Amino acid sequence: MENIPLLMFLVLFMVLAMGIPIAFALSMVAILFGWSLWGVGGMRLLVTAAWGTMNNFALLAVPLFIFMALILQKSRVVEDIYDSFYKWSGPLRGGLAVATILVGAILGAVSGVVAAGVIGLGLIGLPQMLKYGYNQRLSLGSVMAGGTLGQLIPPSTNMVIYGAVTGLSVGSLFAGGLTCGAFLALLYCAYILIRSLINPKLCPTLPLEDRVDWRGKVKALRKVFLPSLLILLVLGSVLSGAATPTEAAAVGAVGALFFSFVTRRLSFDIVKSASMETLEISSMVGWIIIGAAAFGSVFSGVGGNRLVAELAMSMPGGPWMVFAVSVLFVFFLGMFLEPTAMIMLAAPIVSPILTRLGFDPLWWGLVFMVLLQVAYLSPPFGFSLFYMRGAAPDHIGIEEIYMSSLPFMGIQFLSLLFLVFFPGIALWLPRLLLS
Repeated sequence: MENIPLLMFLVLFMVLAMGIPIAFALSMVAILFGWSLWGVGGMRLLVTAAWGTMNNFALLAVPLFIFMALILQKSRVVEDIYDSFYKWSGPLRGGLAVATILVGAILGAVSGVVAAGVIGLGLIGLPQMLKYGYNQRLSLGSVMAGGTLGQLIPPSTNMVIYGAVTGLSVGSLFAGGLTCGAFLALLYCAYILIRSLINPKLCPTLPLEDRVDWRGKVKALRKVFLPSLLILLVLGSVLSGAATPTEAAAVGAVGALFFSFVTRRLSFDIVKSASMETLEISSMVGWIIIGAAAFGSVFSGVGGNRLVAELAMSMPGGPWMVFAVSVLFVFFLGMFLEPTAMIMLAAPIVSPILTRLGFDPLWWGLVFMVLLQVAYLSPPFGFSLFYMRGAAPDHIGIEEIYMSSLPFMGIQFLSLLFLVFFPGIALWLPRLLLS
């Protein structure tokens, strides 16, 4: 019985190597081991675990946030925001790449869906940077890094799922994610500006004929007003305690529809398309949650959680060695698994152990979110890499996209070190709001 938890993970990776989607791979392994060990009782355990996980009110925020993101994407909000920042960044060397990062941060605060950010910036920002002679790898990396900020900057669907799994306050995660995301965006911008200063040919300034005067810049700010108002409505209602994350998600969905209506871009086709895509994405997330809940119930039932806890407590080096191994474990999963599956598999195993060892559960939750950021950019299967491949011109190969992600992964690990040595970066805003 002691070897069964390890055998479950081995069989899971074998099934994944066969090309079976992660949601069904998790369910298959859970059913195989549950039936083999406990027969009908094992099947009841799986159903109970899946029902208990899915019957969580907080998860209703996931389809609502996805719907909000899709409505805004189809209403060309990415194009509007980028155009505004594009007009302000002309005289700055590396300004278009910095604008890409900042637009990604705003899109993260508006939608919280990574696919919308990476694909939107890839279709709009990447051609502009390449047109003006920006370094190709820096351009690709800034699009992926900026677009992926939606995973960390609230409202983030992954934070909702993590909070539902661990029982942590989603509002506290949102507050901490806001400061962590802003700090990471600042590191990205500093990296781009420093490299542009060292090598001026890397990111040239815009030609004089393509810049706009102050009147044009001020006029462009009008395009940012409504998205900014939506951000204040969604985040303000959660952080102030006026609404739960689920209620705020509903406000955001209605606000996105109103935004599209005011800008005269709302149509039946847009609503229909967004609704169908929301159903598809939410169904995918739902099946992953069900599969992971079933897998987790069997893993716990055969003593997997207890085995991991005993190994952690007996590990030389104390709590910080356990922390380091936990980071490596989550990073390893991120190289192969979808982020939702990572949360469902790793969080119930690792988070209670680190909390028992004295680490702040909110701080670890935010470290976990930064690790998810890394997972989105990690070769070979980081989701942002493939979103970027779908949005990039045909002549850009996947190897070039892999290479462009590495410097920004390094910056993500640097931000992780800052969180370790200066935990107040993540915790000051939640403490301020909760005190």
